[in-house]
Amino acid sequence: MSAEANKKLVQQIYANSASRSGTTFADNLADDASWIVTGQYSWSHEFKGKDAIQNGLMGHFRSFFAVRPRTVAFNFIAEGDYVAVEARGDNVTKQGLRYDNQYCMVWRIENGKIKLIKEYCDSALVERVLGPFPQERKRVTA
Repeated sequence: MSAEANKKLVQQIYANSASRSGTTFADNLADDASWIVTGQYSWSHEFKGKDAIQNGLMGHFRSFFAVRPRTVAFNFIAEGDYVAVEARGDNVTKQGLRYDNQYCMVWRIENGKIKLIKEYCDSALVERVLGPFPQERKRVTA
């Protein structure tokens, strides 16, 4: 796919997230995809495979919210297989805490499928609002 096609795919994923609807992400996630949460805190890990991403990382993340989490992107830069995105969360936890993290996400799209996501965010906010990531969720595999 072209850089423009990759950019359009990622834009559609964020449009679905902003409206809290759709399955664009899950439908376009490669079976052997990886999501890397960067940094040196409890959430930092490489989640390998669709199940580890959907049920390990995202399953735990979604458990904090009564409604589907919302992330709004405002800048997309695409070159080749890569799309870099600046985005901001717009969420309230079940406990009533604001969770409006700021993100830089680097996506690699291969043959129309999401192959890799690298997440850069405010790790102090993650741990303050969501707490430490449970080790057993890191053991979910493809």
